[in-house]
Amino acid sequence: MDLYLKGKSVIVTAASKGLGKATAMEFAREGAHVLISSRNAETLNSTVETIKQETGNNNIGYITCNMKNTDEITAMVEKAVSLNGTVDVLINNAGGPPAGSFLDMTDEDWYHAFELNLLSFIRTTRAVIPYMKKHGGGHIVNLASSSIKQSLDHLVLSNTMRPGIVGLAKTLAQEVSNDNILVNTVGPGIIKTDRIMELNQIRAEQKNVSIETLTKDAEEKIPMKRYGRPDEFAKAIVFLASGANTYITGQSLVVDGGLIKAL
Repeated sequence: MDLYLKGKSVIVTAASKGLGKATAMEFAREGAHVLISSRNAETLNSTVETIKQETGNNNIGYITCNMKNTDEITAMVEKAVSLNGTVDVLINNAGGPPAGSFLDMTDEDWYHAFELNLLSFIRTTRAVIPYMKKHGGGHIVNLASSSIKQSLDHLVLSNTMRPGIVGLAKTLAQEVSNDNILVNTVGPGIIKTDRIMELNQIRAEQKNVSIETLTKDAEEKIPMKRYGRPDEFAKAIVFLASGANTYITGQSLVVDGGLIKAL
């Protein structure tokens, strides 16, 4: 299947590692012109070189961007436009908020999660939509969490902020579909990333079990009996953000090997 991504201008935020990096890698394989961002220039440079080497695509760039900083978000979008003339695809991504229960969280924790995991998506989307309208359309995919379908234990901040992303995408789908802009949300189940390993370590300590035991127990609950791979998750995002997707918008998809039981 031709995904019609060759030469398309793509922004992937928080993409120096993890699911963001895997997503940028898949876009690069499809021949897109990809701009990635995160806060660490050294890590970004290393990631860009890795993507170039593994895909043979040299149209990969980076810019440092704190997703809580409006000016830096604006600069990121402007760089993509200066390099490629527009923004055809925006992949909204940000690091997950701290784990913890309701009474663990301070006002500062709530403000941080709101800015990082919801307001940043609003700001980047607001910045790219005028370019997409001018150039006849585009695709926006928000990376969220399986908490868009089912609440997760000990992750109250994610359980609160991620559904807001779904509401945003649903609303935008109604407002910009006539401009040929498609907006969707994708949440990972248990995908083997540094973030999951970090959360597993926290949970293992709370339960006073080894991380190996916790991992085995988690895999048993997944119908496919294994953690997902970052590239498996990324492929779903790339399809939704590609020219092959012409009619799916306002939807929420969980890539989880069948783990989430909610309808």
